[in-house]
Amino acid sequence: MRAGHRVRHGFAAALMLYVTASLAACSGELKLPPVDQAELTTGTTQDKPFNPFNDAGETAVPARSVIEKPTLAEVLKAGALPEFSIGRADAPVVMIKYMSLTCPYCKRFQAETFPVLKREYIDTGKVRLIIREFPIGKSSGMATIALRCAPIDKYLTLYDKFLQQQAQWVSQEVRLDAIRKVVAQVGITRAQFDSCRENQAMINDLKWVKERGRELGVIGTPNFFINERLVKKVIGIQDIREMVDPLIAGRVASGAGQANN
Repeated sequence: MRAGHRVRHGFAAALMLYVTASLAACSGELKLPPVDQAELTTGTTQDKPFNPFNDAGETAVPARSVIEKPTLAEVLKAGALPEFSIGRADAPVVMIKYMSLTCPYCKRFQAETFPVLKREYIDTGKVRLIIREFPIGKSSGMATIALRCAPIDKYLTLYDKFLQQQAQWVSQEVRLDAIRKVVAQVGITRAQFDSCRENQAMINDLKWVKERGRELGVIGTPNFFINERLVKKVIGIQDIREMVDPLIAGRVASGAGQANN
């Protein structure tokens, strides 16, 4: 085989591996065995697959109960970690995005839909967006720990960088050096990142976010809540308009009716 053919073959194989890992990261139904506590913080690769956030299908995890038709208060219940949100706190519609940093559909939503959503709904006070972590796969789990190393005011910036640069760090095996290069772009040092990897309290809080998502019916990424309505599919700006505009109109009509009483 000539050298040029070998290079093209190697590139194609690497590209296929990245695509396969990325698409798998959007599924909430991966079948992964349980992992040791030591793996949760070190990210070391052993013979068995490892996931720091206990993916579905693990035999050690008991069957989860799902809340049927959760109320808005149940959907908004938060854990110990501060949630990243953007938009007015009293916006008439709350949109929650459950995401995995390795998911290509999350990347597409952020690149194509989020700018319009922000301009038309968030900046105008109609929608408050909350981003919640739902890591699927060991690389996503480690990147999520790295994301939580950032101060909350840098969360969205680092979130964007992880999504935009998926091709540089996403793999079926954890690539710590590649993840470190991403977080370094927002000023996080190697020592800080390594400290986060050993922060078991934060990791437990992140586990709670994912488990709570499962209790609410989230099955993969991206999944969305529009107020208390769960949407288990990829959505675009037209889908958002169709779901959000009637809610806003109903709120306006309700407010007008109260004013006339």
